[in-house]
Amino acid sequence: MTTSQAHRTLHHLVLGGAAVTTGLVAGTFYAFSCAVMPALGRSGDRTFIEVMQNINDVIENPVFFAGFFGALLLTAAAAWQQRRSPGPRGWLLAAFAVYAVAFLLTSGVSVPLNDELARAGNPARIADPAAVRDRFEDAWVAWNAVRAVLCTAALALLLRAFRLMGRQFPQESAYLASDAGSRASR
Repeated sequence: MTTSQAHRTLHHLVLGGAAVTTGLVAGTFYAFSCAVMPALGRSGDRTFIEVMQNINDVIENPVFFAGFFGALLLTAAAAWQQRRSPGPRGWLLAAFAVYAVAFLLTSGVSVPLNDELARAGNPARIADPAAVRDRFEDAWVAWNAVRAVLCTAALALLLRAFRLMGRQFPQESAYLASDAGSRASR
């Protein structure tokens, strides 16, 4: 494998990793928007609080963090790798910016809401669970929908960049390669 082919392969792997991790995060937020939160919305206040506290506790794990942080870091790395390629570079920078907004919303809005819900304590001992739920649910659901849309948009931008990279690095036929010994390549 030539150095050029190795670079091409590495660039595709990094961008592919960015797309996979971004897709996983988008899917997580999407699943919350279209299934988890509507199902919990049917629950009583104490059940809602208990389940959300449990979800917020267990989601903080290496698998989720690998995707959540990986999407940001791999998208940044892919953009850096394509810094001299005007076609994919703009799409990658846009994907990074859009995902970064979702990342910041998670850190600045969703996590503080989760922390406030955790501080409410044991749902069985909360004096007014309806008030705790009211302070949490609508805001969390709305911002989660925004995160889902942003991560999905970031994924679409990454896929567009991947398509442009394919055009930038067309696959050369082994038959036409200069070292194949073919008269057609000479």
